[in-house]
Amino acid sequence: MKQEIIDKYNVPVPRYTSYPPANYFKDKTNQKDYIKAIWQSNSQKPEAISFYIHIPFCLKLCHYCGCNSIACPEPEIIDRYIAALHKEMDIIIPLLNPKRKISQIHYGGGTPNIIPAYELESLNRHLLAPFDTIDNPEIAIECHPGWMEENAWMKLTEAGFNRVSIGIQDFNNKVLKAVHREAPLIPIEKAIATLRSGGARINMDFLYGLPYQTEASFAETIEKAVSLQPDRIVTFSYAHLPQIFNRQKMLEKAGLPSAEEKNRMFEAARKIFLEADYKQIGMDHFVTGDDDLYRALAKGQLHRNFQGYCTRQTTGQVYAFGVSGISQLGTAYAQNTKDIMEYIEKVEAGILPTVKYYQLNWEKQITREVIEALMCNYHIKWEDLSERLAFPIEEIKQATAYDEARLQEFADDGIIEYDNDQIWVTPEGKPFVRNVAASLDKLMLDTNKSFSKPI
Repeated sequence: MKQEIIDKYNVPVPRYTSYPPANYFKDKTNQKDYIKAIWQSNSQKPEAISFYIHIPFCLKLCHYCGCNSIACPEPEIIDRYIAALHKEMDIIIPLLNPKRKISQIHYGGGTPNIIPAYELESLNRHLLAPFDTIDNPEIAIECHPGWMEENAWMKLTEAGFNRVSIGIQDFNNKVLKAVHREAPLIPIEKAIATLRSGGARINMDFLYGLPYQTEASFAETIEKAVSLQPDRIVTFSYAHLPQIFNRQKMLEKAGLPSAEEKNRMFEAARKIFLEADYKQIGMDHFVTGDDDLYRALAKGQLHRNFQGYCTRQTTGQVYAFGVSGISQLGTAYAQNTKDIMEYIEKVEAGILPTVKYYQLNWEKQITREVIEALMCNYHIKWEDLSERLAFPIEEIKQATAYDEARLQEFADDGIIEYDNDQIWVTPEGKPFVRNVAASLDKLMLDTNKSFSKPI
């Protein structure tokens, strides 16, 4: 793709991991609306339950991180936090229909693996005891390999985890040192072998756009990743937002790659993945050819929620526990406080720690479905959406910011192809699918929100 096209579209736009994006949620402390939304979610789609548990603690804070993470406090605070997670579960679970089934449990952070495995297993049991599960539910955890010995990996599988996301970020120690991140404690080959012996599927996460990364160095990292044959590999584009995440300013001292170099990193990695017969999923995921996500994509049925990409079978409405956790219900979002002591004290008092809320009207619900279809499958077929949503095509388009002149501009630049019935994102246009989605979003017609760039 020509550099002038890259420059034109490499502008801040939402990531669309949710619609609306989380920075549109409104401050609200009234629990009644959230409790009502939970009750209503029992009769909404999807029927399955997806639980998210946020563990904010890190032994060492990485400079690039945009997550809600804190340096490990004294042990008694961690103990109170774990107890608060259990108590929050005790508040939420009775509001859910016990006939519903669990499809996913996901632990994010922070560094979830710094919590002892027996504590994680206890949390899993608390969630699983009141409900049945779908066939082969996904019980997943994100892990920092810099703090895990061989036995710790095995304990995760014994605690019930069947998918483990290993946050490598880069195999280059110079890069890791620059971003204040520990290298794996044991050879990553040994960690993977241990997890596989326990029946777990392996994700590996990488980040490009960091100091000292080049097209050649990142290609070397990806070559090593492919040689390890994980089930899924994710290549996240580093989002530099120091105005929001102050610690990211540290990276500017070492220097950051240009947008052009970042694009070359991704394209080099993408070429390696495709040559190794991995299949691209969405903007940044690559999976093996027998993966459920690839089969769903082939049918145009790939879906996503706050847990990430998923199939229609495994997706569920998300009920989140812990600081900053976002619940994603059929017609509402609710976010917990980001302050750990406020979270603990509210839950200990029997009060839900929700501080932000967003209720989706019918127009926002339709726009969410349109943008999700595009972001997941690079394709919108208006007739299929009309049938699924039970709305006429013209009303669906009117609910969005559909503008044929804007679409024609994307088409002229080689980003999409379209007609009255469909929109397709071209292979060359995939890095800018977020821009196409933003063109369909009425909220983007007049916004003062901050977003990251696609590249």
